[in-house]
Amino acid sequence: MDPQLAFLGHATVLIEMDGVRILTDPVLRDRIGPILRVVAPVERRHLEAIDAILISHAHLDHLDVASLRGFGPQTRIIVPVGAARILKTPGLSVEELRRGASTPIGPVTVTATFADHSGYRPPFGPRAEAIGFLIEGRRRIYFAGDTDVFPGMTDLSAGLDLALLPVWGWGPRLGPGHMNPERAAEALTLLRPRLALPIHWGTLWAQGLGPVMRHRLVVPPRTFRELAGELVPSVDVRVVEPNGEPLAIP
Repeated sequence: MDPQLAFLGHATVLIEMDGVRILTDPVLRDRIGPILRVVAPVERRHLEAIDAILISHAHLDHLDVASLRGFGPQTRIIVPVGAARILKTPGLSVEELRRGASTPIGPVTVTATFADHSGYRPPFGPRAEAIGFLIEGRRRIYFAGDTDVFPGMTDLSAGLDLALLPVWGWGPRLGPGHMNPERAAEALTLLRPRLALPIHWGTLWAQGLGPVMRHRLVVPPRTFRELAGELVPSVDVRVVEPNGEPLAIP
């Protein structure tokens, strides 16, 4: 069977490849402080028998300690350098991975990549690296986490099957170190994957904003697909809803 993935919302993606189940940046609660989940909860079946969890950086919408407490010591939690001190909960198996370093997860190899993004955990720290991940097995997958475009993306392009790229956030505006649809489409000109999937959209929304700029929940991935079609028509862009439906990586 082809490797497959399921977009579970925001930056949370389940990747199943070569008998290994990997989860990225799991945020599984219905709220994180003033940020609300506005789509259905993640189904329990997606969270069973997870071999490894990849954490890209320490921001609250990517590293949620409460969401990680449901995983036992059999699940490796791989975090950037400086972030392990946040996860001192007993029973968690936490390890740090420096940019450029690799670690095996069964037959799959995971490498921490550069990310142009702040690793500071608000409001009081600590500061840790921000990273992306290159996941290599029968397919070669790049999970960007949060980042802006950076020149080193060309170094990831050789034989890249899939790029998981952020195209928005959880509010009406984006701060520095993020990609909007235009910047994500520009990233595709460097990465040149066979397949691209927009993530980091349509899931979380700041409490109190109500309908203000609510179109930001649904428009960014479609805009990204349109721009990508103009800039890099060779890349197959798939827009899937954050509902856990499986997508094969042919």
